[in-house]
Amino acid sequence: MQLIKNGAFVEDQFVTVGDDEALPEGAAIVSLERWQAERETLRARNAPVGVRLKSGQEPSVIAGDLDKLAVVALEFPAYRNGRAYSYARLLRERHGYKGELRAVGNVLRDQFQFMIRCGFDALEVADNITPEIFAECAGFFTAFYQPAADGKETVLSLRQRLAARAQAAS
Repeated sequence: MQLIKNGAFVEDQFVTVGDDEALPEGAAIVSLERWQAERETLRARNAPVGVRLKSGQEPSVIAGDLDKLAVVALEFPAYRNGRAYSYARLLRERHGYKGELRAVGNVLRDQFQFMIRCGFDALEVADNITPEIFAECAGFFTAFYQPAADGKETVLSLRQRLAARAQAAS
């Protein structure tokens, strides 16, 4: 798997660690179950730590710990399960999470732009994805009707702004 962060292919600094595996010296992503079982130990680490949430695990359970988490990885188990989109928006907008929000699992190229709009700034993608494919997919649409976590102007607000400018000019 490759990691795209803020639109660029980067080396992943984090190791995803199983519940029975020893923690590495460096940055690690653990399951929610491990986070809950070893919370104090993990919070006290000198290395960055992240939590991976499965599709049915609501982000509200880690809301009080977001200041200690460098990464929240939200799992897409199948193309037809989009709960992680809602969870991403909740983390960004309701809980004010500013750290890395990573899409993992079944991350499909036709969903890149939607993931970014919902607040994801990092995507684990298949090895066959190139920078050109990512750029094409992530920039496919240039105008949006719905507001989203990315803060891009909607078509309605653009129309209103242009109408106000035209009215002021006349």
